[in-house]
Amino acid sequence: MTENHGNRKGRLLAVFAHPDDESFICGGTLAKYADRGVEITLVSATRGDMGRRMGNPPYVNRESMPEIREKELRKACEALGIQRLEFFGIRDKMVEFYDSDRLIDRIGALMEEIRPDVVLTFHETLGGHPDHCAIGKAATAAFHRTRQQGSLYFISFGDAMEAPERFGYSKQDIVKIDVRRHLAAKLAAFRAHRCQTEIDEWVWQPDREALARLGRYEYFIAGKQEASKTLIADDLFQP
Repeated sequence: MTENHGNRKGRLLAVFAHPDDESFICGGTLAKYADRGVEITLVSATRGDMGRRMGNPPYVNRESMPEIREKELRKACEALGIQRLEFFGIRDKMVEFYDSDRLIDRIGALMEEIRPDVVLTFHETLGGHPDHCAIGKAATAAFHRTRQQGSLYFISFGDAMEAPERFGYSKQDIVKIDVRRHLAAKLAAFRAHRCQTEIDEWVWQPDREALARLGRYEYFIAGKQEASKTLIADDLFQP
């Protein structure tokens, strides 16, 4: 349970594009808040059917990939403590071509149902992959269209936001989450996405060596806060 919510559990909605986005980018943070009792819902817009990795040695083909990656994501959710998983069934690499109003409405309906205290999604221009940017743009639009009262954050890659000025932000815009106590859960989630990580030898090294490769912090860009509030630098759940 989060200290900032009294007797009520916090609610977090993560809106991402592919299976493994949640684990590879912000798995430590999700595990940390799940451990505190936060109710976490994860949206995966696709089932990752166009993933480039097929296992090592290959055991996945294009036909079997969606089912395998869905199973792997469910296993990763168990490792991270994510209670609810929603798939939108959009074809991988086609999110940017999906009807934008329909996508915003689908995300908005989920937001209105959950009323999350925190929404995580991709930045619409810093997301890297077109699917990432498209789902981030739609989630941001849904957040504002439904006039959510919670906080909106954009996930970021690695420690890039240690120097946010390069991306047009200041350190006052960044929340830096210490995930050191939750790296074991993050590593378990990495390993759950087996077909995508088997080629990465470090993931499968003994735990001590593999854990040493994971960053101790995860970084988030504040997308929306109440104007009267000062951003807390190390907690997504603002009082």
